[in-house]
Amino acid sequence: MYEVSVVGCGYLGVTHAAGIAEMGHRVIAVDIDEAKIAALADGRVPFFEPGLEELVRRHLATGRLAFTTSYEAAATADVHFVCVGTPQRPDGAADLSHLDSVADRLGPYLVKECLVVGKSTVPSGTAARLAEMLAGVAPAGNRVTVAWNPEFLAEGTAVADTLRPDRLVLGVPDERAERVLREIYAPLIEAGVPVVVSDIPTAEVIKYAANSFMATKLSFINAVAEFCEATGADVRVVSEALSYDPRIGGRFLTSGLGFGGGCVSKDIRALQARAHELGVGHAFALLAEVDAINRRCRDRVLELLRKQCGGSFAGRRVAVLGAAFKPGTDDIRDSPALHVADAVRRADGDVVVYDPRAMENARRVYPELSYAPTLLDAVRGADTVAVLTDWPEFAAADPAVLGAEVRQRNMVDGRQLLNADRWLAAGWSFAAPGRPALQPAA
Repeated sequence: MYEVSVVGCGYLGVTHAAGIAEMGHRVIAVDIDEAKIAALADGRVPFFEPGLEELVRRHLATGRLAFTTSYEAAATADVHFVCVGTPQRPDGAADLSHLDSVADRLGPYLVKECLVVGKSTVPSGTAARLAEMLAGVAPAGNRVTVAWNPEFLAEGTAVADTLRPDRLVLGVPDERAERVLREIYAPLIEAGVPVVVSDIPTAEVIKYAANSFMATKLSFINAVAEFCEATGADVRVVSEALSYDPRIGGRFLTSGLGFGGGCVSKDIRALQARAHELGVGHAFALLAEVDAINRRCRDRVLELLRKQCGGSFAGRRVAVLGAAFKPGTDDIRDSPALHVADAVRRADGDVVVYDPRAMENARRVYPELSYAPTLLDAVRGADTVAVLTDWPEFAAADPAVLGAEVRQRNMVDGRQLLNADRWLAAGWSFAAPGRPALQPAA
């Protein structure tokens, strides 16, 4: 069993801390937000992530997990995982100020040999920079080793992604660092999780490459959807055919409203920015178009809604189903659903939003929008309904029941979630990105 600290108590940090405790180690998690730490120490996770609160409470009870605002309390740890955010700067590059703060705050307490392991998504060269900063402030000097172990968890499945990951990447400078990380993750490795060992610059690149490839795949099928709209083709059938091709596969091949959240968009922009700094900006020129296609997805769904409202939102009521950027979370950062909802509002539409989990966060950031406590309340009196986050509750909705509440039976499926035939049979008109508009039988 190792003594471990986890610095940063956001989605990544809390999940990683609880996961490492589940693997049998003793963990102390550090954050400067006193209210957040008080909640976590009481067993309350201040954001929604399925299964995480139960995991936190279990290991608070076992004594293997604790939360503190004191960096000094983490000083005795053998391994320090750095899980702070790297948000986007105005120029698109990654903001590393939180990482710098960790060096300033934790470094002076590193008095013994230890391993500092970055998990945050960072541009190439960050680990070397962190090592240099720590060497300048840590009493242990060159006995502090820096490694990089990028995370691949997704919100909504973060606990499973931590405890049953599809791979572990260990970016290490020497055999000792590799040995320590293999011992930390021994239960996962024994269960057959693949391990990729690399040098540190390679590990830094891997996470950016993974997110950028996923974004490219999503934007590609959304570009195909644009083409299908112009030709009258059906992007769903195109996607199905592509999914059987072993060179392509079906994951992330669903067209719709595009991606959002706090990671993918910022990561592809940060990769472009770093490539330009290194003089190889041309290598990722395609990512600018990936980003542009993704932004256009929101405008295209907005236009589908406008058409269903007769060409203008003025005097029309639009029910927006979804506020979180994806299902399984209450995170609304860069939410495509709320972007569209607010655009309808600014175009003089009467917008009502409902989401199973993200209402409180949405109200705080978008107070100008109206919100409904239930799905039926949201659609009542609507001229058109838009499914903009693919929650299971929306997939299971009964078109006849909703049809009795709306003013007009118009549906825009921005996530390719619904069975169009069911809605057409219940008398709804039906539109979705990349698909021909459908009308119910007369």
